[in-house]
Amino acid sequence: MGRYWSKILFATVLISITSTLAFSQRTEMKPGRNFCFSAQQDVELGRQVAQDAEQKLPMLNNSRVDDYLNRLGRRLAANAPGERFPYQFKCVNDSSINAFALPGGFLYVNRGVIEAADNEAELAGVIGHEISHTALRHGSNQACKQYIAQVPLAILGGALGSNSIASMAAQLGAGFTINSVLLKYSRDDEHQADLMGAQILYDSNYDPKYLVTFFDKLDSDGRGSEFFSSHPNPENRIRNINTEIAKLGTFSGRMASDSNEFQSIKRYVRSLPAAPEDRTSQSRSQGRSEDRRWEGRPERPSARYREFEVDIVSVRHPDNWESFGESQGFTLAPRGGIVELGDSEALAYGAIMSVYPLDSGSRAGLRQATDELVRELQSLNTSMRLSRDQGQIRVGGQSALSRLFNNDSPIGGREVNWIVTSLRPEGLVYFIFVAPEQEFGEYQRAFQQILDSVYYK
Repeated sequence: MGRYWSKILFATVLISITSTLAFSQRTEMKPGRNFCFSAQQDVELGRQVAQDAEQKLPMLNNSRVDDYLNRLGRRLAANAPGERFPYQFKCVNDSSINAFALPGGFLYVNRGVIEAADNEAELAGVIGHEISHTALRHGSNQACKQYIAQVPLAILGGALGSNSIASMAAQLGAGFTINSVLLKYSRDDEHQADLMGAQILYDSNYDPKYLVTFFDKLDSDGRGSEFFSSHPNPENRIRNINTEIAKLGTFSGRMASDSNEFQSIKRYVRSLPAAPEDRTSQSRSQGRSEDRRWEGRPERPSARYREFEVDIVSVRHPDNWESFGESQGFTLAPRGGIVELGDSEALAYGAIMSVYPLDSGSRAGLRQATDELVRELQSLNTSMRLSRDQGQIRVGGQSALSRLFNNDSPIGGREVNWIVTSLRPEGLVYFIFVAPEQEFGEYQRAFQQILDSVYYK
């Protein structure tokens, strides 16, 4: 091998090693666990709420601007980790400096962001930040946490057993408003989106320092009030982003900061008629309806049973109970067993089945996975207490664990939650049987009959 080619090979290897080391130093982030939504359901939820948003917001509806945003946004989204969501980008005819991302990849950028950005890299920084919220599934994670927290454990019945995303969204109160639960990010969410946004810029060959310059500009001249009201400002935001940038490695001299296309679009947007007055005030002021009172105990479980199935399992349940199911989860309840509370529903009598996802490659055994599930549930249900560990049983021909818990009931007083778990290829399958504490004995036979009928497909 000639000396010339040896030098090239050495340089290539050195660059490769340097790049690998730089990549390994970056902060690794991944979505938190989500009891209520799969990634595909994020897309369905986002699509539904996007339709609502586009009816309520003054959309620019300008193909030239939207096409540009989609070209830029998809270039950035190609470097977002995680699910390959069907990202789409649209411009809102609003002069305030803001942008937002709905679950599943539906992103909206106010024209005010385009007009305020000095270059394409600053606009890319805002869009990369919003893509990060989608990639990390912040919207649906926050919605799920709030949903569960509203009426302790029983609220899971409304989410996991819905027949459609439409009913899940209705229960969450997740139609589009500026104060929607889907857009209420925590400071930790913002911190993660800042760091991942810098990573996406770097990987898309934009200088990530422009994410810092844009945020710094908004903070210093007061123009960022709208953005920071919907994106809470984490402590030491600028310093944290700069620290992450330092981990990303050597900067290429070809890193972009601007483009002629951006400057052309910016001039074009400024030439358009002024944006109308804010039309979202009604959305901001929308409140939740008052809680409805519980109207009495449901009819006792019938002695006659009928079959119900979803993709992974079939069961038999009392024929005077209703069933609400999806591919990997369902709720079974008597009429009156699901209690309406404002815009949400809580299971007071009945059963839930769902799948608790385990990390890819997890070697957790049944007890370890069950302990992890219980810790998650108790972190969201501070009044949930273990009553009795019944140990190992058989369900659907497989080993399972059975535990009884006491918890607050949505109809007042305490309830019993009987949790049964088994390991399956899909994850940890769990059943939760729910009834008020003083009535649990009357329902236990029906619960046992349902459990005895389990057939895994």
